[in-house]
Amino acid sequence: MTAPGIKTSPALRQGKPAARVAVSLGERSYDIHIAEGLLAEAGTLLAPHFSRRKTAIVTDVNVARHHLESLEACLRAAGFQVSSIVLPAGEASKSFGVLADLCDRLLAAGIERSDRLIALGGGVIGDLAGFAAAILRRGIKFIQIPTSLLAQVDSSVGGKTGINSKLGKNLIGAFHQPLVVLADTALLATLPDRELSAGYAEVAKYGLIGDAAFFAWLETSLPLLLARDPAALTHAIEVCCAAKADLVACDEREMGPRALLNLGHTFGHALEAATGFGGRLLHGEAVAVGMVLAFRFSASLGLCATSLGKRVATHLAAARLPVALTDIAGDLPDARGLVEIMRQDKKAEAGCLAFILVRGIGEAFVSRDVDETPLVDFLAGELAGRS
Repeated sequence: MTAPGIKTSPALRQGKPAARVAVSLGERSYDIHIAEGLLAEAGTLLAPHFSRRKTAIVTDVNVARHHLESLEACLRAAGFQVSSIVLPAGEASKSFGVLADLCDRLLAAGIERSDRLIALGGGVIGDLAGFAAAILRRGIKFIQIPTSLLAQVDSSVGGKTGINSKLGKNLIGAFHQPLVVLADTALLATLPDRELSAGYAEVAKYGLIGDAAFFAWLETSLPLLLARDPAALTHAIEVCCAAKADLVACDEREMGPRALLNLGHTFGHALEAATGFGGRLLHGEAVAVGMVLAFRFSASLGLCATSLGKRVATHLAAARLPVALTDIAGDLPDARGLVEIMRQDKKAEAGCLAFILVRGIGEAFVSRDVDETPLVDFLAGELAGRS
């Protein structure tokens, strides 16, 4: 069965139909196509979105090694004029310096307002290339071809683009929706195990915020997902994209229910900043710790049973993810230091921190009135386990 809100597109495939999830945003609506082998069909799939067939592909060195040549060949065979820009891999590329260099290289390649940019990569490339598209020549259109599990289920959908500041994660950016998203599940075969697990944290998030049945399915299907079973991966990606599409359609700019997608992110983004946005703690790993902290903090406030935090931690640990501050190597700020980092969170309003808290599995809600004193006490207790 396909998940609610998902349609199939038989015309895209000679064999098994591709799933198609619609993101409904009026004149800026677009489709997410999900199937194995979409990269080989990119020329056919993308041609309707071009007024003239000129494009620039933005990718990183790791993705380029595996997939760039195939995409270039497919597009050129379909009559596209293609320029490719290969950037360093990793979160450090989401910076002003790399953004400026990317924009200069796109302009030097002769990319005009009527042309299209293709983001071929994980969340870093999607965020960075999307932001470049939002500001280049005051805005050009772009396409997402996500190559990581995290990007396929989350960051490629919804139009959030941006870079990091030394003060925090994703603090500089723009909402800029793609024209189309091609999620080729075959690309996940080249993803390192650590990156697959990091992306899985975002998969689990969709069950935890509003779909207890999906989380139960994940608990039984985790071995298949870690083994990269095509059918299990396709189903998980479909369900996640459909859930996100619904939230984006009703709250594009994250003024209301879309904020639920930030479960674990207030904690997680602070941990990413504290560890330097590098390989020490990947985004999905930080989110995994953050989601467990959100359940444990909710339990400390009397909102949910303590056993739920243990259930979530057990599942994420089985997915090869860190689940506690004790799992993070190296020094961390003290409790008040972490809270100070959280004050830079995008969701903060009038100096007040916003958290996604929970009443149960699939029962998340937004709280904008969390008292700082119990938060500091909670974090101090969690940090005490590191000593």
